[in-house]
Amino acid sequence: MANNTNSTNAKEQFYKNKHKEEMKYQVLTFALMIAFTLIAFGLVIAEVSPGFTIPTILVLAAVQVLFQFYYFMHMKDKDHELPAMMIYSGIFAAILTVLALATIVWW
Repeated sequence: MANNTNSTNAKEQFYKNKHKEEMKYQVLTFALMIAFTLIAFGLVIAEVSPGFTIPTILVLAAVQVLFQFYYFMHMKDKDHELPAMMIYSGIFAAILTVLALATIVWW
């Protein structure tokens, strides 16, 4: 009986540490996303040249999207391969659509 109790306590401790580690990453990621947003606002408020501001904001936005997927939508976790594939397929289709429309309009 004591062995079963020790096993249960070990599992509880394992999951507690796992959740604590995951929460640490989520808080860190959230802080980085707030910092990225403030940087983007700062670039616009400081009236930095659009040639630098626009690509920088797009890169910061892309990083934030990846943070959202991996840390807040748990795409990094096991058994999320199918939803991840669907999302990546949608992103790929959207990029192809934008490229096709841009080619048609400007060619």
